[in-house]
Amino acid sequence: MKTRLVWAASLLLGSSLLAACGGGNPDSSASRPAAPQATERSKDFGDYVLHYNALTTDQLPADVARNFGITRSKSRAMLNIVMIRKEVGTLGRSVKGNVTAKTTNLTGQLKNLELRPLTEGDATYYIGTINVADGEVLVFDIEATPDATTSPMTVRFQQQFFTR
Repeated sequence: MKTRLVWAASLLLGSSLLAACGGGNPDSSASRPAAPQATERSKDFGDYVLHYNALTTDQLPADVARNFGITRSKSRAMLNIVMIRKEVGTLGRSVKGNVTAKTTNLTGQLKNLELRPLTEGDATYYIGTINVADGEVLVFDIEATPDATTSPMTVRFQQQFFTR
């Protein structure tokens, strides 16, 4: 099934999108280094689960980056967001909607991050890239509203990036 291949590619990217719903403390304010395997982050919102992660784009396989027009670089971070609608007896289904993200550094400087939807098979990802400096900590404020609802899902997390 093509969707499983898409999800497998996401696992390679470190997003672990099809792990069990929930997990960890996604709203932790502790800094986390961008490691070769990014930490899965998700938040349960009842009928939906919001999965999100950030990593430097040099961690993407070259063919994946090329296929989606993403420049691979240690000094470029990528935010990856997926909305999953829960379905009994399955791992859920990716859904489309309105997704925005605001990014600031610890000095309060707003960094321009525009998200674009990427659809492959049945899966829709919302991806944005941004320049980062070595040791920089970014605060991500995400708001995602699935097409079938008017209730936004919001999450905030921060992550430190290392470019050397």
